[in-house]
Amino acid sequence: MQPAPASKAIQAASVMLDPVSETPRLDAEYLMAFALGIDRSQLLLRQRDLVTPPGFEALIARRMRHEPVAYITGHQAFWDLELAVTPDVLIPRADSETLIEAAISGFANRAAPEWILDLGTGSGALVLAALSVFPSSSGIGVDASTAALAVASGNAQATGLVGRARFEHGDWRVAGWEQAFGRRFDLILCNPPYVETTATLAPMVADFEPHSALFAGTEGLDDYRILLPCMADLLAPDGIAIFEIGHEQAESVANLARKSGLNSTLRRDLSGHPRCLILTA
Repeated sequence: MQPAPASKAIQAASVMLDPVSETPRLDAEYLMAFALGIDRSQLLLRQRDLVTPPGFEALIARRMRHEPVAYITGHQAFWDLELAVTPDVLIPRADSETLIEAAISGFANRAAPEWILDLGTGSGALVLAALSVFPSSSGIGVDASTAALAVASGNAQATGLVGRARFEHGDWRVAGWEQAFGRRFDLILCNPPYVETTATLAPMVADFEPHSALFAGTEGLDDYRILLPCMADLLAPDGIAIFEIGHEQAESVANLARKSGLNSTLRRDLSGHPRCLILTA
């Protein structure tokens, strides 16, 4: 039997994926491009001339079981970087690029940050994106997961930022963790766990992404309560910390920041949702 044209296979896969995905056509295109070993832009230009490779149906079957496309393909775009991802790290999301935009705005009228700290670095997305926009900066990514640190280190190598980024094991739930750096930071970035333990998440998140990077107690605030009191000791004079927050957490996290002697400014993402707080001592 002749292999189906890629365009027809994509259309059929889109129909199959509709019950499990908010972007079924996009998912099908990315998976077809991955199966063919080309990027999506090449696929869109050539799909009528391409035939479906043997492995495409297996990829669609995995997505039908709610496995995220990024884990199937092993990579995810973030800012201007293409990053490797595994189930050991959260998948970087476009909404988190709001933190990088906030950092650019925060240093628009002054010298770029000399040192950047990324707390809970995961894939390294935040610190590597920040280093890509601040070419004179150096950065440290910290994570409690050695598997995540391996992913981040690989991404630093792949993006050509390995000479300016280093990754260290650290657990902010262990007393005295903040004293290990021996320096202060001009910019601190953090996307901590902030999901309530009772929250119901989509299967593609709940069944595949690391729970240690998602859940933070009954209110989703446990990690903020640990981290925010440490900011005054970690921030350099005139430094800023940028923390991602949940849509309904702006007031709660701002109150915690205030109790820690920090001023806060809210920044929204492109959808208008509260996305991060910019903190100063």
